[in-house]
Amino acid sequence: MCFSATANFVGSGVLGAVGVVTLTKVKHRRELLFAALPTLFAIHQFIEGFVWLGLDGTLSPAVTHNMGAAYMLYAQGLLPFLLPLGVLLFEPDGRSRRRMLPFLGIGVATGLYILWGLAAYPTQIYIRENSIVYVNQATNYTIVAAFYLIATCGSLFFSKVRAMVILGTANLAILLAVTAVKRYAFTSVWCAYAAIASVIVLVYFWRSSGERPLLYARSSWG
Repeated sequence: MCFSATANFVGSGVLGAVGVVTLTKVKHRRELLFAALPTLFAIHQFIEGFVWLGLDGTLSPAVTHNMGAAYMLYAQGLLPFLLPLGVLLFEPDGRSRRRMLPFLGIGVATGLYILWGLAAYPTQIYIRENSIVYVNQATNYTIVAAFYLIATCGSLFFSKVRAMVILGTANLAILLAVTAVKRYAFTSVWCAYAAIASVIVLVYFWRSSGERPLLYARSSWG
């Protein structure tokens, strides 16, 4: 979260509970990756709690660096690939899944570039106005942010599942708000509030648990 280690750890616990309940509502293997997103966000927020502890001087610089690297690995390197892949797998028919392929391709390319940047250049991590700032000179460009946005939100907007569109709208609204208010701490703040928005995933899985097996039973790639 964008306030303290305690906020991160508490938030992680709440999201972990949301994630566990969401996973119990999975009815088909295609749903598993998308249903796992709240749990992955919970782990992500838990990791940032240790970044806070390191920046506060509780942990060693080496541990702080490793936790920061792990946080960035998921936030920037893996999420632009995992999210469109989760949406693609979730889609009910071949036509709608094919619509996700461009977003998945953009996500893979963006993720690979960011992973290269994170490996090739050091990432600065520091606190500014109660938020953690992550700066990497290879990834701190508007064009990279644009491709990241297309990969993580675009696939949601083009989904046939209404809950996906709602989640995409929530994430885009959060992104625009964060950009306007705390652009310097975008990675930390957006990931925190996107994690909170993943409650939408739980609501969808909870309400549609009786419908989804039939939906997937009738679907095929072609």
